[in-house]
Amino acid sequence: MADEDKDSKTERPTEKKLRDTMEKGNVPHSREATIFASMLATVIYVTFFLPERMGRMGEVLRDLFEKPDQWHLETGPDALSLFTRIGWEVGNLLLPAIVLFFIFGIGSSMFQNLPTPVLDRIQPKFSRISPVSGWSRIFSTSGLVEFGKSLAKIVVVSIIMFFVLRSQFFHAIDSLASDPQTIFVRLSTIVERILTIVLLATAVVGIADVAWSRHHWFDQLKMTKQEIKDEYKQSQGDPIVKSRQRSIARDRARRRMMKQVPRATLIIANPTHFAVALRYVREEGDAPVVVAKGQDLIALKIREIAEANGIPVFEDAPLARSMFAQVSVDSVIPSVFYKAVAELIHRIYAQSNRTRVR
Repeated sequence: MADEDKDSKTERPTEKKLRDTMEKGNVPHSREATIFASMLATVIYVTFFLPERMGRMGEVLRDLFEKPDQWHLETGPDALSLFTRIGWEVGNLLLPAIVLFFIFGIGSSMFQNLPTPVLDRIQPKFSRISPVSGWSRIFSTSGLVEFGKSLAKIVVVSIIMFFVLRSQFFHAIDSLASDPQTIFVRLSTIVERILTIVLLATAVVGIADVAWSRHHWFDQLKMTKQEIKDEYKQSQGDPIVKSRQRSIARDRARRRMMKQVPRATLIIANPTHFAVALRYVREEGDAPVVVAKGQDLIALKIREIAEANGIPVFEDAPLARSMFAQVSVDSVIPSVFYKAVAELIHRIYAQSNRTRVR
């Protein structure tokens, strides 16, 4: 069943799914990139900071072992002074390394993904301490890939180190009987070579792992066609429901429009297909306003309301069709219709004046 689900996930993940996944803290992350950053910090430390500080540390140890008479250990303050001196030198030796590890560690994480606070990742979950979940993670595809990468790194780095450093083996043995400063210098040289080899190997593995982690992360987020349809329904709404909502909204707007028909001054109609209700009152504006319009059954309803309220209806098929297509409800008519509508309004006022005279 799981294989079938995986095979059916053939579609690219949508932007919404990618965004939601990142907001939950599920982002592509390469451990090898972090290891490479740590190795780079180590090489920088060994190359630029370690020789000088190691020389100072060698001097302190030489004075400690060759001139023990200058260190008085008769009282507690004497021992505290000795430990303080040694601790200060050790701190001076390790402080640059701590700073470099911190900077490069944060930098490698920010290089892969910008930091985002995710409370869900720090909440306690039983699955994180469950032995069953732990074994499933170890023997999963990701766990086996991590094990393969670690094993490959160990084998490759060991082989390279063997061929590169076998000539330094006897020099390292001879340096054990020499001056402490010489021991540290030779050891630092050997360590520098070892770290350079490891750095190069880690760089190659890191580049490959960054590409693989992003590909694997994207592949895990692939969706089925049904998931895409469901997501579209959730984001846009069910088409049936939205159609029903639009129908209700149109019905309400139609009823509101019909209530405005008794306020119209005249109706321009195609005999049966179109009807446009206009209102013109000099005190309200300089141009007529469309208060209602409709087609077919709605047009007949507008004419029915107009006749019931004594509103004059003028049948002009071209004018009614043009105004219906170009003018929306509650809008002033364009200037192109001024002349035709003005003639109709003039006829209404003339008829009204004749009625008053009679």
